[in-house]
Amino acid sequence: MSRRCELTAKAPQVGHKVSHSNIKTKRRFLPNLCNVTFISDALGRNVRLRVSTNALKSVDHRGGLDAYLLKARDSELSPRALELKRQIAKKVGAAAPIRRRAELRVKAACRRQFKMAGSKSRPFC
Repeated sequence: MSRRCELTAKAPQVGHKVSHSNIKTKRRFLPNLCNVTFISDALGRNVRLRVSTNALKSVDHRGGLDAYLLKARDSELSPRALELKRQIAKKVGAAAPIRRRAELRVKAACRRQFKMAGSKSRPFC
């Protein structure tokens, strides 16, 4: 089992342990990894991954595993996480472009309404 986060690709780093007499000896800084079970809403099942606590915070911030994986770069993900991303994209993929177009339509309508009002301040949309 490698000491690498499956979502953020954090891996051990090498540095120096510095003594009081300033003698430097090599040491490893290991990532804070934990085994976590995530719930995938799109796939409808639980997924066990070995992730860093930093990634756990990021997944929570982005709104769950599905949202995190869809936004993540492929180069950062492990092969297992990449396969999950493809499965989630396949399930959610058809609805995503429609939702995006609807958001853009609402923003455009908001901008038109703002221009017609003739205000100099920035719109909220």
